[in-house]
Amino acid sequence: MSRPSIPASVAQELSDALLDARESRVPIAPLTDAHPDLSVADAYAVARHGVEADVAAGARIVGHKIGLTAVAVQQQLGVDMPDYGTLLDTMEVADGGTLQFKDYIAARIELELAFKLGKPLRGPGVTAADVRAATKSVHPAIEIVDSRISDWRIRLADTVADRASAASFVVGEASYAVDQTDLTKVAVELRRNGALVERGCSNAVLGDPAAAVAWLANALGGLGETLDAEEVVLSGACTKMVSIAPGDEYTATFGSLGELTLAVT
Repeated sequence: MSRPSIPASVAQELSDALLDARESRVPIAPLTDAHPDLSVADAYAVARHGVEADVAAGARIVGHKIGLTAVAVQQQLGVDMPDYGTLLDTMEVADGGTLQFKDYIAARIELELAFKLGKPLRGPGVTAADVRAATKSVHPAIEIVDSRISDWRIRLADTVADRASAASFVVGEASYAVDQTDLTKVAVELRRNGALVERGCSNAVLGDPAAAVAWLANALGGLGETLDAEEVVLSGACTKMVSIAPGDEYTATFGSLGELTLAVT
């Protein structure tokens, strides 16, 4: 990945605007409207400022999320490559928990597989086989994404700067070793108030969720960073995004990996 081309002061300014939008629940115009030449490297610099601000305020980094791995989601948002963001302990919600609708701007729900690492991974050159060897367990997961950009009018640089639109996540307690199931054939279903609203399969995630984690390790390796042992990695959406609304109750099933529930008030 190339180095950022915007001054650090501009990256800080854009990060502050996104943080203000998150706190006020008032979205902002796409960053690329005012900065059409904003590169992906620039956008990751903006995202890092946001993470550093949250950590300085007391949050703790617990992992990463990979976004835009499914063709269906790429088509929804008009982008053509994955991205990644940082997971903080303040973003985690328990299975069976409740979300407050007012805490989000335009939240949407996705179903994913979560990898918990037993060994560190550092690119370049990490493969899906390396990911399987380094993984301690795999879990069913729900991700809540939210865009601080108005009406989800995002280009790739916008969502990268917005920390891959990360908002909240649920990781199921049930865990499975990577050799207990074929991670490319996990069928998933999302039900809202009992009615089926989305169905998908884990092979929507770059053909293999472990390949997505390998992509992340290599992307971070290009920045001199490592995926550490005990990190949680959300590997990418198996389904299209579904908007949430107050009063909704969601049930997510992951074949033999089990079930998660989440409510919105």
